[in-house]
Amino acid sequence: MAPTARPTVASPLSPHLQIYRWTWTMAMSVVHRATGCALYGGTALVAIWLLALASGPAAYGWAAWFFGSLPGKLVLFVYTWVLLHHMLGGLRHFVWDAGIGFERARRMGLARLTLVASTALTLAIWAVALIAR
Repeated sequence: MAPTARPTVASPLSPHLQIYRWTWTMAMSVVHRATGCALYGGTALVAIWLLALASGPAAYGWAAWFFGSLPGKLVLFVYTWVLLHHMLGGLRHFVWDAGIGFERARRMGLARLTLVASTALTLAIWAVALIAR
């Protein structure tokens, strides 16, 4: 039995970023996924810090030195922003799950608010921490 010849039909192309206009909600969706991935690295840093704390003064001294250095503080600053941005993005999705905020202006406003509020909260937390220190 000879195989049946299939007619060649052009398959439809899936929409891609060259077709869609880049919007705030698209950007915040990508950033939300990226911050979710980055939280894995930050959680590993917290685990390393806890292991160093449990391992004794020498190990903790190294961890305290690293997190007290300029690169360590920068890592902690970025981790703070990542944590807050992902949390606010989750709250944005929670609002949408409640059926609120689907109008274009509200969608864009919530997306912008997520970025602005996460940055403002990060700066406020670090300002309070530096003042309290």
